[in-house]
Amino acid sequence: MSTATEANFDGLVGPTHNYSGLSFGNVASLSNSAQASNPKAAAKQGLTKMKALADMGFVQGVLAPHERPHIPTLRRLGFSGGDAQILQQAAKQAPKLLAAVSSASCMWTANAATVSPSGDTNDKRVHFTPANLVNKFHRSIEHETTGAILRATFNDERYFAHHFALPSVDQFGDEGAANHTRFCDGHGEQGVEFFVYGMEAFNTNTPRPAVFPARHTLEASQAVARRHGLSPDQVVYAQQNPAVIDAGVFHNDVIAVGHRNVHFYHQEAFLDTAKMRDDLLAAWGDRDSTLHFIEVPSAEVSVQDSIQSYLFNSQLLSRGDNDMLLIVPGECENNPAVWAYLNRLVAGSSPINEVKVFDLKQSMSNGGGPACLRLRIALTEAERQAINPATLINDSLFERLNYWVDTHYRDQLYEKDLADPMLLIESRNALDELTKILRLGNVYEFQR
Repeated sequence: MSTATEANFDGLVGPTHNYSGLSFGNVASLSNSAQASNPKAAAKQGLTKMKALADMGFVQGVLAPHERPHIPTLRRLGFSGGDAQILQQAAKQAPKLLAAVSSASCMWTANAATVSPSGDTNDKRVHFTPANLVNKFHRSIEHETTGAILRATFNDERYFAHHFALPSVDQFGDEGAANHTRFCDGHGEQGVEFFVYGMEAFNTNTPRPAVFPARHTLEASQAVARRHGLSPDQVVYAQQNPAVIDAGVFHNDVIAVGHRNVHFYHQEAFLDTAKMRDDLLAAWGDRDSTLHFIEVPSAEVSVQDSIQSYLFNSQLLSRGDNDMLLIVPGECENNPAVWAYLNRLVAGSSPINEVKVFDLKQSMSNGGGPACLRLRIALTEAERQAINPATLINDSLFERLNYWVDTHYRDQLYEKDLADPMLLIESRNALDELTKILRLGNVYEFQR
């Protein structure tokens, strides 16, 4: 059995981070619309979390933000002239469209792609499929740049296989790793890949939410499993509870998180919890370790407390067998029911032995917590050595990226500022320098 570790690649918050309320179904995103954001603080909060995990000994990388405002999209939608003219036209004629193409939502790299490690795939390479994110326009324009950045980061074809996004239609709505978990004894062996979906697109007689959209389909998950070459007996599909989607649980990672042999989830997370457990146990088989189910009762933590605190949008990290660390946002500490539950959890007999709190208020206010900010990738030692080394967080890169943020980012940004041509120039200059720091090559359209 080959040894392997799990790497976390976090999205770096972009220079146009703002609160425009673009994500219908995401309560935090909608409730903070039109408030002033602080792009500099947001980026630094994310970098602090990355550095803390690297200092703990975890493999920690960074994924670059995208070009925003995205002028090529505005051109495709009929705006013309120079860049400044296009911004002025969009601000006057379609301000919400300008907000959409200015979103820094690519920071939530849990939505960047679905990743299958080499231990699971038939060609023994790590497979990446960028998520099409078709349900939200501002995110549906991300996958081409996401793919380019992933190829520049994991650029050795001997070890990494890159696919294009699924067709950008609702029937194959794909939200990436926010709805995907991998369970395993050790990261280097074959695992169980767990895909959670909101609805079946081609079977209209099955349950679906009534208020908010089910962004991810069963058909999308099945397509990703096929193209990654996964063994069917090691794949489990489960439907998210439509009622919690309507309550504001837009992705599974808002109501559940899994890692190695632990599945930590809310009592109301799944449409059929018993079937979910039975299917996972059947795929788990007679492995050396026990598959732990930690179900949080509604009587102790309500769905609304889960959403408000982002309890389950946490990072579950393994420091050894039966020794796990839970990274949570500060909102968990501020919620009495959630904090009381977490204290009982770590005092109990589960593998989760410690909770660490991080201040991620800028990201949280726009609807994403610790788990949203990272893409998990299990890597053998040879695969880890094949990563673009300039993207891995260490003391030097941390200092350099903080200086880069201080140089290029604003302290305050309102939605009205998105029409400022100087913001576009500042953002492009920042990204052009970043591609050199991270040795990405020309991944942005303005560079070509």
